[in-house]
Amino acid sequence: MSDDEIDMLPDLNSVMPHATTPHRPNELLRQAVTHGRPPPIPSSNGIVSGKRREMSELPWSDFFDDKREVNIDGDVFNVYLKGDEGPIFYLLHGGGYSGLTWACFAKELCTLVTCRVIAPDLRGHGDTRCADEHDLSKETQIKDISAIFNKVYGDTDESVCIVGHSMGGALAVHTLNAKAISAKVAALIVIDVVEGSAMEALGGMVHFLHSRPSSFDSVEKAIRWCLSSGTAKNPMAARVSMPSQIREVSESEYTWRIDLTTTEQYWKGWFEGLSREFLGCAVPKLLVLAGVDRLDKDLTIGQMQGKFQTCVLPKVGHCVQEDSPEKLADEIGRFACRHRIAQPNLKFSPLASPPDPAILQYERRHHQ
Repeated sequence: MSDDEIDMLPDLNSVMPHATTPHRPNELLRQAVTHGRPPPIPSSNGIVSGKRREMSELPWSDFFDDKREVNIDGDVFNVYLKGDEGPIFYLLHGGGYSGLTWACFAKELCTLVTCRVIAPDLRGHGDTRCADEHDLSKETQIKDISAIFNKVYGDTDESVCIVGHSMGGALAVHTLNAKAISAKVAALIVIDVVEGSAMEALGGMVHFLHSRPSSFDSVEKAIRWCLSSGTAKNPMAARVSMPSQIREVSESEYTWRIDLTTTEQYWKGWFEGLSREFLGCAVPKLLVLAGVDRLDKDLTIGQMQGKFQTCVLPKVGHCVQEDSPEKLADEIGRFACRHRIAQPNLKFSPLASPPDPAILQYERRHHQ
């Protein structure tokens, strides 16, 4: 079954069963209106090698060092923290997710390089509580992102690497361009969001959101659906992240933490002009993708001009940091060490890894 994402963007790397051609211009729209439907009951009923797969919730403390509430003008933002020295990796999640989407990745990254991690639940998400839960405008969220950082780190002298996934990737770009972070931003990493693909997919987002299950009987059933539907490929990531994406509304009834359809007026603002702004950021940039056929015209030209580095991770869905946290941490760790932003820990060699075959194939096809 194709990957089914909770985020505003569908899995841009999945292939519809009847699609056979290498280029599918309407693929995003088809995915947008078909993702999220309750999957058929798995034939194994969750039993793997004679044992029922564990679907219980994993605690945040297995992955982060601290969970802190940050009060900003009466709004209380929930923030996960890890590490106590080194550069700061500021992790911004996508729409519908939470700071716990970074749990497995943060734990892995901190074993590879000496660093600190901050992963907030953005407005309307996770355990964050705001007077206006539905104002997800670009401008409001930039202010939130800036205020959260200043409350936690103040006037730090440490370098900052802003990392964002999907909606969070767009916000990372906008935040950097707005110079909203008072500290020195040393690098920008954007995960699986490209303006052209995102704008194309917006037309089917409302249908996509309505086609998901409206509620679950338990947290365990939500986690099981997350995995069996392909929303997440990594059981550990699903067990720590999925519970933060739902909330209990009554006994034995859980629904989505945020109704993203109420934020539709802001979607276009997240992604419009994103490619131009990304290319204009005057710091080392890494664009991580889950498929090679994603770059729009501006980004293709920018890549040919060497304005940013591209990394394609194989066998992952849209939520790269959950599906392949080890590989993503390895790529970002190497990127940070190469640009002298972070220092490698023992047993981690930041030497360049061999070129990804997918990248080589993409370059042969598009750069001739």
